[in-house]
Amino acid sequence: MHFEFEIGAGDFSNAGYASSNIKKILKQLNLPNDIIKKAVIASFESEVNVIGHSYGGTLAIDIENDRLHILVTDTGPGIEDINLAMSEGYSTATKEIQEMGFGAGMGLPNIKKNTDFLDIRSEAGDHTEIEMLIRFNSDMNSDRTISEGES
Repeated sequence: MHFEFEIGAGDFSNAGYASSNIKKILKQLNLPNDIIKKAVIASFESEVNVIGHSYGGTLAIDIENDRLHILVTDTGPGIEDINLAMSEGYSTATKEIQEMGFGAGMGLPNIKKNTDFLDIRSEAGDHTEIEMLIRFNSDMNSDRTISEGES
């Protein structure tokens, strides 16, 4: 099954739209609550990052027999330093975004904690792709990858 959601730049009033719909879909499929929770956290954090840091993008989820595959693609401006962006508490969010309760610098670290595989492809001045896998029977320490460069 494939589902895709458009995410608008700066559209904080719709933050959580995609992740809420993903939660409903996964509940209808009777997936385990721990899988649903991981998918919702990873999706929501990705969605907020697109809203707050990009020119807009998409979140696509494919539900397969043994896993969820989530691909988030934005239209830029890219991440200058992925390793720095992965640091808990590091944020490039504006003061206005932080005053709305977003931009605490936990987005990418929370995504990493809730996925079995994470690959971030980005380059400053270009788009960003975040690919995630959540396995239904997973070892949370396997296959973790973070990369930087062109996609």
